[in-house]
Amino acid sequence: MSQTRLGSLAEAVINVLIGFGINFAANLIVLPLFGFTSLTLHDNFLIGLIYTAISVVRSYAIRRWFNQYIVRAAARLASLKDPK
Repeated sequence: MSQTRLGSLAEAVINVLIGFGINFAANLIVLPLFGFTSLTLHDNFLIGLIYTAISVVRSYAIRRWFNQYIVRAAARLASLKDPK
């Protein structure tokens, strides 16, 4: 059974929101280690939002491509195994 577009979008958004929280916390620790000490929480949040938007689009596109590929591959496999 294939995943709906809305289902793909919901999965992508939830995945990326979880990633945003992890990324935001990691940036607070990692960026200062590389000399980025003047970034405020607001700056860090805005940077995270930009990357989150990019990530949602990427995740959705990959999910849709993968879902289409799996459905086609399954149909091909089913036609190969069908003795009729």
